Amino acid sequence: MTTPDLSPRIVFIDVDGTILEHGSVIAPSTVSAIRAARRAGHLVYLCTGRSAGDIHPAVREIGFDGAVTNGGAFSVRILADGTQERIAAHLMPRTAVDRMVAYFERNGIHYFLQTDEGVYASEGVAAAAEEFFRQRRARHRDDLRALGLDDDDAPLPAISYRPIGDLDLDQVVKATFISSSSDTLDRAEADLGDAFHVIPGSIPMPGASNGEIAMRGVNKGSAILEVLAALGIDAAAAVGIGDSWNDVEMFEVVGTAVAMGGADPELQAKADVVTSGVLDDGVHRALVRLGLV
Repeated sequence: MTTPDLSPRIVFIDVDGTILEHGSVIAPSTVSAIRAARRAGHLVYLCTGRSAGDIHPAVREIGFDGAVTNGGAFSVRILADGTQERIAAHLMPRTAVDRMVAYFERNGIHYFLQTDEGVYASEGVAAAAEEFFRQRRARHRDDLRALGLDDDDAPLPAISYRPIGDLDLDQVVKATFISSSSDTLDRAEADLGDAFHVIPGSIPMPGASNGEIAMRGVNKGSAILEVLAALGIDAAAAVGIGDSWNDVEMFEVVGTAVAMGGADPELQAKADVVTSGVLDDGVHRALVRLGLV
């Protein structure tokens, strides 16, 4: 039996593939474990590549002490009265946005641009991603059945984006791209890697490629260090839980890195602890193993 760790810790937890499966289903044990950790005096922060405005309401309802969003571009803490206090914000310089968009357009790459408030889609990106979304909707139904739930018992997949024409380009912090070419990720890294952080995305695209782009130096790890400094907490007391390549920098700065069971084996190798899958009580098992619950 694990002896509970009575000293306060801070947990940074990813959303997609960690709290949510396929953007739609949350294991009940995940909700109860996060709430139990907070009742025990530990802090729990979301740490996601999503925009703050694109976080599923069902995730927000769990309750958190703060959030790192847009892959590290923004961080906030939630005060006792429910209001938010911004810790840091890193907007992408307009010249960088223009260079990135021009690159996408020149190479026929579909893309999403993110701001703090939401996600904006280039023309044609919805059609390019429709097959992925169709498969995700089917998996959503299967996941509910696996948990013994009906369709009314869990949140529907969140697929929300706005027209690119409504975007204020001065507010952009991150991009996600989708391409029918399998080598687009490698080419983007070679062409943009001098100024941008280019990593594999989390949308499975067989025979194609998907990636995320942010400014160099802006990532989950850098944001976590900013949060820890603002709160006066040592990194040794921090736990990071994730499943994607945008979690690598988080794993590098926290005292204990936890990879989900469904994560790429190479990512799991970078973790201190590997837990079970997102729908197999992975978050709950991790927090229990670490003595936080």
